[in-house]
Amino acid sequence: MEGLAIRASRPSVFCSTPGLGGDSHRKPPSDGFLKLPASSIAAENRKLVANSASFHPISAINVSAQASLTADFPALSETILKEGRINGKEKAENIVWHESSICRCDRQQLLQQKGCVVWITGLSGSGKSTVACALSKALFEKGKLTYTLDGDNVRHGLNRDLTFKAEDRTENIRRIGEVAKLFADVGVICIASLISPYRRDRDACRSLLPDGDFVEVFMDVPLHVCESRDPKGLYKLARAGKIKGFTGIDDPYEAPVNCEVVLKHTGDDDSCSPRQMAENIISYLQNKGYLEG
Repeated sequence: MEGLAIRASRPSVFCSTPGLGGDSHRKPPSDGFLKLPASSIAAENRKLVANSASFHPISAINVSAQASLTADFPALSETILKEGRINGKEKAENIVWHESSICRCDRQQLLQQKGCVVWITGLSGSGKSTVACALSKALFEKGKLTYTLDGDNVRHGLNRDLTFKAEDRTENIRRIGEVAKLFADVGVICIASLISPYRRDRDACRSLLPDGDFVEVFMDVPLHVCESRDPKGLYKLARAGKIKGFTGIDDPYEAPVNCEVVLKHTGDDDSCSPRQMAENIISYLQNKGYLEG
């Protein structure tokens, strides 16, 4: 075993320690394996030294990457054992949180508001996104900084790799919860607007934040009202069997049990207007001190 072999799907940059020779104009190895000489690694306390002024191609070798790591790099081998597998999802144990010199209270003082997450949940067509926009605009007019994480919008980027299967829905909510937590830590009032049908997933997001900083808002609108609105035509497709696992039709929606704000559909145009619903949320935030530094 001469060195460490690492599999690369599309190797494009090849480097070795200076003095090992090689033609800088050679093409990359065809089998996608890069060989890192163990002798040079040992000489440099097992750390690769890359010379930015000179890059050399490295010959290819086909060996087991994990076997190479375990044999030649005890420290990396220990990390592999701790993590379970190289590309696995397990959390590494050898990481340490790095504290910032600017704390959350400093940012909140600067913004003259307190960071929190307003999590608007409800059936498709219940008015979540509409109320979220009205809330964001009303708070903006009061000089408060917000950011809205809309369920559909997030699936265009961060969560575009996820489906609507139960396990992917859970991961969708987990990711949005983590992003919302970062916004709240900055001091921003983060408005998350998404169906989030499973209670356990919403509770998991709540657990990410300090007590009181997760404000769950339930759009309490009956299914028949949501279906009559059907702004995206999704209920019609679900009823026709063209969409499977659609919340409220063939997949359950678990209503909140102890949410902070309930926006109940009464049929009255004034009390059910997006602006009035937004004002109800603002009243809650005001009473809890989130609109003050």
